[in-house]
Amino acid sequence: MDRSGPSGRTGVWFIGARGSVATTATAGCAAIAAGLHPPTGMVTETPPFADSGLPPLPALVFGGHDTLDCPLAKRAETLADGGVLPPGLPSAVRAELDAADAEIRPGGPLPGDTRDDEQLIAAFTADLTDFARRHGLARTVVINVASTEPAPGPDALRLPASSLYAAAALRAGCAYANFTPSTGLRAPALAAAIASCELPHAGRDGKTGQTLLRSVLAPMFLQRALAVRAWSGSNLLGGGDGAALADPAAAAAKNAGKERVLADTFGTAPEGEVHIDDVPAMGDWKTAWDHIAFDGFLGSRMILQTIWQGCDSALAAPLVLDLARLLARAHEAGISGPLPELGFYFKDPDGGASAALGEQYAALLSFAERLRGQA
Repeated sequence: MDRSGPSGRTGVWFIGARGSVATTATAGCAAIAAGLHPPTGMVTETPPFADSGLPPLPALVFGGHDTLDCPLAKRAETLADGGVLPPGLPSAVRAELDAADAEIRPGGPLPGDTRDDEQLIAAFTADLTDFARRHGLARTVVINVASTEPAPGPDALRLPASSLYAAAALRAGCAYANFTPSTGLRAPALAAAIASCELPHAGRDGKTGQTLLRSVLAPMFLQRALAVRAWSGSNLLGGGDGAALADPAAAAAKNAGKERVLADTFGTAPEGEVHIDDVPAMGDWKTAWDHIAFDGFLGSRMILQTIWQGCDSALAAPLVLDLARLLARAHEAGISGPLPELGFYFKDPDGGASAALGEQYAALLSFAERLRGQA
């Protein structure tokens, strides 16, 4: 089997593999590969990425870690009932969901787990290497799409779960992306492993809705010399994210990324905060408001308000598929280290990335051209 080129199969290993984002991505990839739905929202399926050597969607093999045991097909049916997936899609891609479900391994640490950090990392690494071996994979990309965890305190004696998975990814020779606000590779204890791994890795906290708008609107105010006096936001959401973000510490980790784009654009954060409220009745849907107070010519005071209503899982799924393909191709091309060129996808991108979406998109297109040149 040729495992060196784009024809080789590529593993996509989700942390949080039975969650809404991973389930939507797995089902969506199968639907697009079968020609059942167009690749709406997948930037890597647009013309600028043609001939960049990205792995084709049918060549992606899914697996992952999770602490839940709900089968993927059942999870997909629940998402279809909630309007996240099209009616009938779980049945149409049942074989692909079952195949991915068979590759999901128990995560951790669970309550009562007596294994230390090293033992957990070793177990997660073994899962990854076994997955690659059994499927004859050219490479595997690990993507964290699990629920947000609170940031660890300065005196924490153990690595947070997200960092255990990230460490296992490096040890198994896998590219890595953190689509959550959780610590992941940003743990100081992983600095030496990151420096020596020679693997591509990208960002933290996917940019799907409210912050996507902020990364467009904030540069507009700056470029038009309009003084922003205050920028406040509010989010209503349900589902697993709503429950996880009901924890004030987890919400603080999430809000830090939402507020960063404003501070990075303006040089300082405007007055105002972001609030997150758990509304279980909303399921996997979310409503986000922004209230922006700004000054115009001669001090004229004005207001801009935005409302974003959507499903984070459906917004995130095409992005994580993009990231899996881009990181796999970067790995194949011998590109290593942090990739600020993928800042387009993140609230908290790697150092060197602009906060403005337009500039981030230009950097992404340049990266596609770089990959094309090495194809």
